Amino acid sequence: MTQNTSSVLAGLIGAGIQASRTPAMHEREGDAQGLRYLYRLIDLDQLRLDSSALPDLLGAAERMGYTGLNITFPCKQAIIPLLDELSPEAAGIGAVNTVVLKDGKRVGHNTDCLGFAEGFRRGLPDVQRRQVVQMGAGGAGSAVAHALLAEGVERLTLFEVDAVRGQALVDNLNAHFGAGRAALGSDLANAMAEADGLVNTTPIGMAKLPGTPVAANLLRPELWVAEIIYFPLETELLRDARSIGCRTLDGGTMAVFQAVKAFELFSGRSADAQRMVAHFTSMNG
Repeated sequence: MTQNTSSVLAGLIGAGIQASRTPAMHEREGDAQGLRYLYRLIDLDQLRLDSSALPDLLGAAERMGYTGLNITFPCKQAIIPLLDELSPEAAGIGAVNTVVLKDGKRVGHNTDCLGFAEGFRRGLPDVQRRQVVQMGAGGAGSAVAHALLAEGVERLTLFEVDAVRGQALVDNLNAHFGAGRAALGSDLANAMAEADGLVNTTPIGMAKLPGTPVAANLLRPELWVAEIIYFPLETELLRDARSIGCRTLDGGTMAVFQAVKAFELFSGRSADAQRMVAHFTSMNG
């Protein structure tokens, strides 16, 4: 579903995204490849809109000749009914973060799963994977949970404020990976005491939602801790974890590798992953 083109007009739809590094990553990679590449932020907070505006925004993007859109919090699941097709990965995960607009069709993809998996393999290659606690079961959480089980986590315990949404993800994971691989948690302290690792997929810890989803006293040095937030790169959770010697993974690698794949979907050209990593690092220096 890629398209080879000499110009790309792309955008990111989400709430509170002014600090996003995604536009610069895409545009710099476009420049390096001699592409006319324009990437715009469509920030629901700035526009005083919510996800109910998605039909209008998608229609406007099509009329204005957008090549594609990235989709982030809180729209990764709300966008699905508005699309014509889903990639097998997006359909399996039940969340979309990339929409390709081509030939009058809207095709949803998920590059978050691949992005997190790549970061996990690079940053925490040899960690224990028997029991892992994941905070959050939203659109990003769905992709991360799929990636964790695909990367060999034996049992994933999910904590989610919306129990219906949490159970839906657990059912999806057990259908894909086998009964008992995922469960909804109710006692965080107990789950943390038995866990090898912790992954935060909630927005708690972002610059606009400061705090931590897991109290520092539930962490211990032998635990590994992964985060998908990248603004700031060091969240309160990661700071707490590092202060006691935990191995950690920040959200930067996932941000870069989901962008690498989205660039390819939008432009039909392979992105230079190492160059995009270098761009991202320079922006967060």
